[in-house]
Amino acid sequence: MQVTTSDLTQIWAGFHALSEPLRLQIIELLHSHELCVCELCNKLEVSQSKLSFHLKTLKEANLVRARQEGRWIYYSLNLAQFIVLEQYLAEYRRFGDILPARGCD
Repeated sequence: MQVTTSDLTQIWAGFHALSEPLRLQIIELLHSHELCVCELCNKLEVSQSKLSFHLKTLKEANLVRARQEGRWIYYSLNLAQFIVLEQYLAEYRRFGDILPARGCD
């Protein structure tokens, strides 16, 4: 897999976004269906301003999508970006058999 600098930037953003517990909770809630901001606020018991900061990070990492319907914004997972992260990590599985064993000297 040939990874460009642009790819690496997007991959880094994805892992950075997933490194925060509240953002992982958001991902878990969006796993089965899209939710509006008010539903996310209620389920996570956080203020809209705090949630907006985390949703912005997830959007910048391309992990979630937003769509507006009337005055509400609905969020859903961008599964294609999760596949990119998964494929990046999968590249390292192929090295499992050739890595030297770690031992104590």
